[in-house]
Amino acid sequence: MSTSNGEKSLIVSFGEMLIDFVPTVSGVSLSEAPGFIKAPGGAPANVAIAVARLGGRAAFVGKLGDDEFGHMLAGILKQNGVSADGINFDTGARTALAFVTLRSDGEREFMFYRNPSADMLLRPDELNLDLIRSAKVFHYGSISLIVEPCRSAHLKAMEVAKEAGALLSYDPNLRLPLWPSKEEAKKQILSIWDKAEVIKVSDEELMFLTGSDNVDDETALSLWHDNLKLLLVTLGEKGCNYYTKSFRGSVDPFHVDAVDTTGAGDSYVGALLCNIVDDRSVLEDEARLREVLRFANACGAITTTKKGAIPALPTVSEVQALLNGN
Repeated sequence: MSTSNGEKSLIVSFGEMLIDFVPTVSGVSLSEAPGFIKAPGGAPANVAIAVARLGGRAAFVGKLGDDEFGHMLAGILKQNGVSADGINFDTGARTALAFVTLRSDGEREFMFYRNPSADMLLRPDELNLDLIRSAKVFHYGSISLIVEPCRSAHLKAMEVAKEAGALLSYDPNLRLPLWPSKEEAKKQILSIWDKAEVIKVSDEELMFLTGSDNVDDETALSLWHDNLKLLLVTLGEKGCNYYTKSFRGSVDPFHVDAVDTTGAGDSYVGALLCNIVDDRSVLEDEARLREVLRFANACGAITTTKKGAIPALPTVSEVQALLNGN
């Protein structure tokens, strides 16, 4: 909500926040790792911090354990300028953990501890509806759809945000080990597909959801629906493809030395949302949209150059330096 003091419009991110335990050395399996470093994460939380780091206004809605890790994560959001007004604490369940291996190519493998974790136990009646209603953009993933009661909380939050006029933004963020089966993952991810107005999928997610071996325009457009304003397919080091009702195209990547891909997609999404929250007409103006996506690609690229998601999320000046070739 724009207020008289020129306050920026609010981007609310809904879902999970957890701690990744990352090996102290790269390129080893979990069993071979000599030790682990705590790295706060969870895609929706990363997006909220990415927005704030770029000067936007962000809030996170979700549930954490009423434990040291949960309070640590809430503190990290606040330190990074993200509103914690939408956070609940669960006294009976722990904050989620994930052990993550970084392979030598910077890609990741996950082992999750969630049985159940606090984020899965968020109930519809615990939602801060005033906060959700004040969002200009409401962003979410699919991990919050896996189990009840969180699934009902997710659907309610989406409905309330939509009724209040928010733009709905969806990044499925497929994590197959968390789903009971591939079939269930695909079914539930697609169950809310036609509600979102902005959707971002990776090339791998596109192939998973369509059953295709291609990431071409025809495959991408098979996921199109009438409510969509923008469909994005991210291609890692190959940039991204974009699709709207009126035009489509691709935006080149920035070539950097990738150390850790964690959070790159979240950084990309945060950059996009920051640049459309106050002016949705960007979505109908190809030249301006391409500039925004170039900025988003730069954010994603910078995020891969450092270990961990949150420490690697860029500021505007870092992005400008890459855009200007400095």
